[in-house]
Amino acid sequence: MTEARDTGNTIAEHLRFVRGRIDAACERSGRSPEEVTLIAVSKTKPFSDIMEARAAGVIHFGENYVQELMQKQEQFAAGGETGSIQWHMIGHLQRNKVKYLIGRTALIHSVDSVPLAEQIEKEAARKGQTVRILLEVNAAREESKWGFDFQSVFPAAGEISAFPHVRVLGLMTSAPYTEDPETNRLYFRDLNACAREMAAAKLLSVSDSDFRGPVLSMGMSGDYEVAVEEGATMVRVGTGIFGRRQYAAPESGEQP
Repeated sequence: MTEARDTGNTIAEHLRFVRGRIDAACERSGRSPEEVTLIAVSKTKPFSDIMEARAAGVIHFGENYVQELMQKQEQFAAGGETGSIQWHMIGHLQRNKVKYLIGRTALIHSVDSVPLAEQIEKEAARKGQTVRILLEVNAAREESKWGFDFQSVFPAAGEISAFPHVRVLGLMTSAPYTEDPETNRLYFRDLNACAREMAAAKLLSVSDSDFRGPVLSMGMSGDYEVAVEEGATMVRVGTGIFGRRQYAAPESGEQP
């Protein structure tokens, strides 16, 4: 396992460890560390932990629940900081919660159906905004997880990419939990190949002012090094930065 575990170290020290491992994975695979965005997954963590991560240079934060994301944004705004932080919605998203996210996120990672994308288009059009999204792929076909399979994501992307207020920047996956990150290498490799094929077919928008495309959001605390070696442009690390979580009850109807 590659994660920095609960050793009593500070969040800043955990971040140095994680960034060092990302840099090493980039070196092994002939990539520049600038190609990889580290997203600190701050779900269920207190605002003091997020402030500590922000002081250590974190810009990108990932949240699983709409209400929690909104509360943390408001806490930052109350402290006078708004523009420098980019918030990522990485959890399963219900259509009735979409309206709260418009204008609040840099990127929605977890678009797992055409109807959800249609709802994003509807709410974005209502507010005159364009929303950047990723399509979630269930690369390992796990029954407990959401997402397209590798076959259905192509026609879905064709339909969604025609929406005028939605920009599909790439793909996201959550690989299986494993004690051996090497077992997830194939899923990451397949997602990379799929994204490149879709980009060549102009099903993805690869030109963006903030993110290098096609975006590949893959790799978490236990396997982010392998994901980087296989082309991840975003890794989502929570435990490796903040330590193990005490899970709060999820919002009504939402999955943890």
